Amino acid sequence: MASSSSTILFLHLLVLLLVVLFFTSCYSQQPYINNVQDNCYGSNASSALGYTCNGVEHSCTSFLTFRAKSPYLSPAIIAFLLSADASNISRINSVTDVATLSSGELILIPISCSCSNQFYQHNASYTIKALSENYFDIANETYQGLSTCQALMDQNPFDSRKLAVGDQLVVPLRCACPTINQTKAGIKYLLSYIIEKNDDLSTLAQIFKSDYQSILDANELNEKSTYFPFTTLLIPLTTEPTALSSSPPSPEPSASEAKPLPPGGGGSSHTGLFVGVGVGVGLLLLIGALALFFCLRRRKQPPKGEPVSNITEYEELPFKSTSLSSPTTPYHLASSLQGALDWMTVYKFEELQKATEYFDEKHRIKGSVYRGVINGDSAAIKRLKGDVSNEIKILKQISHSSLIRLSGFCLHEGDTYMVYEYAEMGSLSDWLYHMKGKSDSSNLTWNHRIQIACDVADGLNYLHNYTNPPYVHKNLKSSNVLIAKDFRAKVSNFGLARPLADEEGLQQLTRHVVGTQGYLAPEYLEHGLITPKLDVFAFGVVLLELLSGKEATFEREGEEKGEILLSSTIEEVLSGEEVRSKLRGFLDPCLRDDYPFDLAFATAELAKRCVSHDLNSRPTMNELLVSLSAIYNSTLDWNPEGLASSRSSSTIHGR
Repeated sequence: MASSSSTILFLHLLVLLLVVLFFTSCYSQQPYINNVQDNCYGSNASSALGYTCNGVEHSCTSFLTFRAKSPYLSPAIIAFLLSADASNISRINSVTDVATLSSGELILIPISCSCSNQFYQHNASYTIKALSENYFDIANETYQGLSTCQALMDQNPFDSRKLAVGDQLVVPLRCACPTINQTKAGIKYLLSYIIEKNDDLSTLAQIFKSDYQSILDANELNEKSTYFPFTTLLIPLTTEPTALSSSPPSPEPSASEAKPLPPGGGGSSHTGLFVGVGVGVGLLLLIGALALFFCLRRRKQPPKGEPVSNITEYEELPFKSTSLSSPTTPYHLASSLQGALDWMTVYKFEELQKATEYFDEKHRIKGSVYRGVINGDSAAIKRLKGDVSNEIKILKQISHSSLIRLSGFCLHEGDTYMVYEYAEMGSLSDWLYHMKGKSDSSNLTWNHRIQIACDVADGLNYLHNYTNPPYVHKNLKSSNVLIAKDFRAKVSNFGLARPLADEEGLQQLTRHVVGTQGYLAPEYLEHGLITPKLDVFAFGVVLLELLSGKEATFEREGEEKGEILLSSTIEEVLSGEEVRSKLRGFLDPCLRDDYPFDLAFATAELAKRCVSHDLNSRPTMNELLVSLSAIYNSTLDWNPEGLASSRSSSTIHGR
């Protein structure tokens, strides 16, 4: 009975103390980190792990600051890094998503701040890209002090001394929600400000339209406290912050200038002192109650060896851990370029300059495309103006051997530099029009042409049938078909590609008709109709180019001068009398009769169907792939030595 009474007494004391501690924490502020983040293995103070969940709300809107620096010089790329929303960053800083920011420019970052276990945080995601990277540099250099090495070690399963390229980290960014006291004082938001050398609290209060004393109280500082670079300071705000002025007010003399800390660490405000005393007393009482309880229990325990009955078993408290795949881990990635940093590299402009020898003319492939060497591998670097988010968004969703791969990008002075895999043998148009006839080795054989046609059909079939939503490329032409080693083709240039959402069906209308003459389907030119059959028409033109060696538009020979569409010629070739003779005259002279005529005829019939004026008469890409695969396999029977590369007996690959 005495044991039961002592248990009840203990539970009452415990509940009382927990209530006291809860309300104490709700009214308390957050302790300043006081530079302990520099000691990764020597300090695991709670202030280094994050701000305690002591606010009124479990989650709230909060703000971070970040200083633009290469390669993070635009809202879009900063949004990638911080897992924030690029449009919100643009709005609050009064800039566009792709604006080039000045190095060192202070940017406001709106985020969602949530309580995870016992600390407030906003989770970003970061992938290790080099063996030289470590938690300290990631926290203090990459994230500028918005996280700490201690928090990274606490929330990631990887050995801090053995990080591997490709490891995906959770990066807890320091944020907080207002406490009861702050809410009563009209505080609606807390901003995590990254301290810079020579910062002055009085000036910061002016810049952010905050109150000097409220900043001290929010961080449990006093006028004699020292604060350090690469640490965060909470700035209480009564309203949402606005775009920062490029030239902040000049600092005024203030008692808050940095001075040495008193022995034993940082000072605190009176509020912090009272809270500390209250918490300390509460803990002492709790320890005393626990000791009394266990003493009473020990007296009543049965002798060793005696059966124990009706004694409650207490399980261990669950160990705190964070899993990368945890469903509670919040990831708020940039809306237009979601998750890109997980698979793409954001290059520094200096890296691209080095890769191309400062964009030397000898590295120019064509126009604004340059060949570069990055980490020993060749890459195609293309400079683009305007918004390229559509192409990035599409390329991050698709993966196919017949579609060009984007490995990374760089934003510099308003231009976007896209870094693609390098197709070392140029474009199909180069082989058909600029290189042919120079030598036998510069001519495409029949086998090569059919292989290229199969690869292009395979890539388009993937876009039309194996992506969600399906995509229409809208800009297929021979110059956008790149040739890699062993004459394997890859479709490139997705700047005009368009998703066809399920709810809209597989057709859309547009008033903005764009593209290259000779490749545009009549229904698109006349009515702006967009369907997968738009790509089928363009593919038919490319197939005719492969067969004839003629461009999509060419000059009529003879007395009647004028421009002719290649797509309009095949009907006459394959109709009427002497079809065999007319087809032989239509085929590329560079083939020199070294081709299987029956297969050439079957290919020409396919091309004719593709460029039919009636879109319903055109085959689907899947039908085309099946037919071309049969032609390809028959080509191997005709000349099995004609292809240098090895390919399976069918070009239809399982997915």
